[in-house]
Parts: sequence; C-alpha cells; structure tokens
Amino acid sequence: MAQKIKSLAVFCGARVGHSPHFSQMAFQLGRMLAQNNIRLIYGGGRVGLMGEVAQGCLQNGGYVIGVIPESLMTRELGLKDCQELHIVKSMHERKALMEQHSEAFMAIPGGFGTLDEIFEIITWRQLQFHQKPIIFLNHQQYFSSLFDFCRQMNAEGFISQEDWNTIEVYTELNEWIQKWTKLKRL
Repeated sequence: MAQKIKSLAVFCGARVGHSPHFSQMAFQLGRMLAQNNIRLIYGGGRVGLMGEVAQGCLQNGGYVIGVIPESLMTRELGLKDCQELHIVKSMHERKALMEQHSEAFMAIPGGFGTLDEIFEIITWRQLQFHQKPIIFLNHQQYFSSLFDFCRQMNAEGFISQEDWNTIEVYTELNEWIQKWTKLKRL
C-alpha cells in the first residue's frame, strides 16, 4: 500500500513560457506542497517556473531544498531563501542529489533540461535503481506531442508497456491532487 510522500522533486523550466497559466500552475503546486507538509526538491533557481514553484512553497510556509550547479548560480540566479541550497559541481551530481532527497518526481513544463532530468529518472527506474513514482503534469497539453512519440516508441518495441505504465500522467494539478489524496499519498 502506498504511503504519504514527504518530498517531491519538481523538474521544470528556468523560463516561464508564453502563457501566464504555466506560472500560476507552478505557484499553486508550490503552495499545495507547503499546505501538505511535502518538501520541495528542485533545481535551485529563482527564475522561471523553478522560481514560481519555490516561491509558492516558501510563501506558504513550506520547506524548499534547492540543488544547483555552481556554474548556474549566476545564470539562474540561485534562490538563497531556500531552507537548504546545495551548490554542486555538475548536472550529474545535481540529479543524483535530487533523487536521494526525493520520494517522488514530477515534470511540469520546461525545456531540454526538464526533459533531461525527468528522462534520466525514468531510465533509473527502468534499470531498477529506484521504485519511486514519476508524474507528468500535462498542463494545457504541454507534453501531449512527447507522449505521442513515446507511444510510437512503445509501438515500435523500444519501450516496454511495463515501463510506459510506470509513468503517471495528469492533465491538471487538481486531478493529481484528487487522485493522490484518494490513494492517501498526499
């Protein structure tokens, strides 16, 4: 039986995108984590959706752990307001530390870095390095084309159905909250 999670890694963009809906959703996610006493583990930046989710958590009394490579401290303007800000040497170290601190992983809209991070976590699960939940929040159908491609990889025999089934996809934040509340994971 699943148990309540205490920490969630959120992979997302260092940009906000063109739609204000992305920023609003990221902030709401951070607020929801704080309200449920779930630690936010994230990329450590104060810009983009990263900054929105962190501010949503911090402004509502939540606990935030940022993990940022030292080379990105200036570029992504590391958020020094986090309760913990780990400055690491590389992206590899960043992903490994985020995985260690997290009980589940979520991707919300972002770019290449977001996809790199969530796909590495998916690969680690496929290789049985962990058994933690992996969630995509497909806000405004952001990941739909990606999922079409993943289904093609499955149909062509490059992704097993078992591996594909380990990924949870939710259309909106409230859908995920309702499902995980019912499962007593939140």
